[in-house]
Parts: sequence; C-alpha cells; structure tokens
Amino acid sequence: MKPRLRIVPAVLLALVFGAHAAAPSPATPADAFLAAIATHCGKAYAGRIVANEPRQEKPDAFEGKPLVMHVRGCEAPAQGLRIPFHVGDDRSRTWVLTRTADGLRLKHDHRHADGSPDAVTLYGGDTIDAGTPLRQVFPVDAESRAMFEREGLGASLQNAWAMEIEPGKRFLYELRRPGGRLFQVEFDLTAPVPLPPAPWGQ
Repeated sequence: MKPRLRIVPAVLLALVFGAHAAAPSPATPADAFLAAIATHCGKAYAGRIVANEPRQEKPDAFEGKPLVMHVRGCEAPAQGLRIPFHVGDDRSRTWVLTRTADGLRLKHDHRHADGSPDAVTLYGGDTIDAGTPLRQVFPVDAESRAMFEREGLGASLQNAWAMEIEPGKRFLYELRRPGGRLFQVEFDLTAPVPLPPAPWGQ
C-alpha cells in the first residue's frame, strides 16, 4: 500500500503543476493593445477629424482630404506594427509601433515621394506607464525634442501622442500639447475601404 500512496500524490502533483505551466500568462496592456490592432492587419479604414483645436489661421493640411489608415508591416505583430496614414495623395506618413522592454514606442516615419527621409522624421516617444488595452500615450522623447529644436519647431517640444482602439469599432490617433492644442482623427473599423498604394519609400 505504501508504494501506491507515494505514486498517487506524485501523479496528482505532476498534473496540477503541468496544467499550471501550460496556462498562458495574462497579457500586459501593451501586448493586448498591439494584439487588438493586429486583428486588423492587411485592412484599410477611412477616418475623419473629430478634434482640431484651436482653429488654425492657415489652411490645415488635413482638412477636406480623404484620410486612410492601412494596418500593414505585420510580419511580427507581437514586436510591432507599421500603419501608413494617407492624407489625400500624400503617402509620406507611417506610424511605427514597437514593443519595448517596458511598454510601447511610437515613431512617425516621414518620407518624400522619392523615398528619402524628411528632415523631420522618426519622432515620437515611449509610454511611461502601463496604459490600458484600449489606450496608450506617448510623451515626446529627448531625441525628438532635439530634432524639433534643430528644425525650429518649438511648439512641438511638449507633444504627447495617443492611440485608442476598440477592436471592430474605432481607432483614434491623437496629438495633444499644453496650451489647448488637440488634434484627433477617428477611423471607422466597421467598414474596410480599398487598400491604398504603398507609402513612399516602403
């Protein structure tokens, strides 16, 4: 009887610990956020401006033009995604999301029509807190501030960008800075649109 008593607990322990090891660990908010966007890989969606404050004296580059985001660059979605943002025929902008050790990084890849990088490109920042599976915020980083200063873009030194997603419903891109500047574009994820051409240089 003693050998049997030793075997049964051992088998039970193996089953318990084996099941525990096989259970997936909960995703972090950053992982869940990337995964939510990745469900839309290979699709494009139309957007509309929902906030643009304060009103600018000069004509806004985004007003009155078709706005389309295209979720592509999905080869390793757990590590990052590339999302071109087309403004009319202007295919110069791509949002680059990358997984970091502590969260997420957002960079703006700006190109000319010949594919060469713009003087102001790869700016953005890293998340500084966990965020949520639906919203992540990216305060401007030191590298971007140095570039803005070099290019005479003092108003951008305190930029903070944000992205929100409700899978299958809406995606929001946001630029905010102190003093009341708020720019938001919302994309309708319920109605895919025809895929746009590839962004410049990609």
